[in-house]
Amino acid sequence: MTEDDVRKKIQDALGTIEVPGGSSLAEFPGLSDIIVTKGAVAFAISVSPGMEKAFAPARTAAEEAAKKAAEGRKVMVSLTGDKAPAQAAPKGAAPRPGPPPKSPVPGIRHIVAVGSGKGGVGKSTCAVNIALGLARQGLKVGILDADLYGPSLPKLLGIEGKPAVRDDGIFKPFEVYGLKAMSIGPMLTGTQAVVWRGPMATSALRQLLRETDWGQLDVLVVDLPPGTGDIQISLVQQVELAGAVIISTPQDLALIDAQKAIDMLTRTNVPVLGIVENMSYFIAPDTGNRYDIFGHGGAKAAAADMGVAFLGEIPLVMSIREGADAGKPAVASGDGPDAQAFLAIAERLAATLSRPRIS
Repeated sequence: MTEDDVRKKIQDALGTIEVPGGSSLAEFPGLSDIIVTKGAVAFAISVSPGMEKAFAPARTAAEEAAKKAAEGRKVMVSLTGDKAPAQAAPKGAAPRPGPPPKSPVPGIRHIVAVGSGKGGVGKSTCAVNIALGLARQGLKVGILDADLYGPSLPKLLGIEGKPAVRDDGIFKPFEVYGLKAMSIGPMLTGTQAVVWRGPMATSALRQLLRETDWGQLDVLVVDLPPGTGDIQISLVQQVELAGAVIISTPQDLALIDAQKAIDMLTRTNVPVLGIVENMSYFIAPDTGNRYDIFGHGGAKAAAADMGVAFLGEIPLVMSIREGADAGKPAVASGDGPDAQAFLAIAERLAATLSRPRIS
């Protein structure tokens, strides 16, 4: 059965599910497009504020119907209430409830986000190598690819094939280089784009995070997408983070965006564990001459200005890029200078995580 056949079968099944108001779910204007990939089925149901409880049975029925047609694919169905226009509450009225309280992910001791203010700074490559470096410290480590629109983990770790799903619908993470890893990337087909609005993306993040059998982990590294959007906010609202690491290159343009990412973290009470300066300098292999292609020391100076730790410099070397393209990260491939740079950062992070957090 093709993906289009699965989509049609689910659409027909949703036509038999009644929603409040009497119409079918298939005709309901709040139903998103039904996205079918080789490993997943996803759609969202957006309702008016306060109607989430009334639509909960329809969501459950839709999920069951989709599972029957999905042919083993993971099914992700989100039910979200559209935001009401901001207005003053009537005098004496009870305040509107805020977001649900944060809750831990069973078995995970620390969650560390790796982010950047902009793309193209090598954030995902750094996240993978930092995770491997933490594992080299003797920690049990997992990594979650939260960059749903541009998942890089499959390429960086050489992951192939869709993840296994237990009978109860829980993902079994990939296990590679001693890490437990989960990404939506293997569920996509070739260069297929993820065209999801915010509610569906945040719902997918929640399921990847909470419906994966992580086992017992000392640290879960979360590779965030660039910027300060829905996925970052959703993660901060869902779980208590041990902190975040910001990746930047040395030049002013990247540092401006890195500072914005740090501002978001500060506003949401997430500790900034430090800044890493990636592509810090280049040593010509034929002459040994050093070139500061993007400038040098900008991230260290910015860290000092903002009162956050500077975790270290990563050189711009071909071996890091070649290893990333081949699915053989620097830290997994040996103990050369490129690996040692990441290991030094991981050692500093491990020491920070082992200290009690001051409220």
